[in-house]
Amino acid sequence: MKSPMVIRGVRRRTWLAGILVLLLFPNAFAQTDFSAFWKKFKSAVIAGDKGAVVEMTKFPVSMPYSVKSVKNKEDFLRRYNEIFKGEANAAQCFTSGKPRKESTQRYEVYCPFKNTPNDWENAPIRFI
Repeated sequence: MKSPMVIRGVRRRTWLAGILVLLLFPNAFAQTDFSAFWKKFKSAVIAGDKGAVVEMTKFPVSMPYSVKSVKNKEDFLRRYNEIFKGEANAAQCFTSGKPRKESTQRYEVYCPFKNTPNDWENAPIRFI
């Protein structure tokens, strides 16, 4: 049996790895140019422009591992700090983070945990 600390660490990583899995996906491919979408989304996150970020998000946003889904714009805005400033700092990460194309409809950006900024192997937030 794994210790509670190990389970909590794994849960944190997997929760954050999937927290924004569907945030970018629906609207990113509605636009013809992903790089234009990424530039706009990245700028909004870095600037803390919650209104712009919420407008680029399709709801509901599924969340992994029994974390309650984000139902609508109001829920998203209420949970914005949890999503973007929780275990990792998305605004800070996005200043240098680059989307990596995983398939024709999948891009990922990895952001490290705040407490372990040099541990890229266990980067928690995977924006797709």
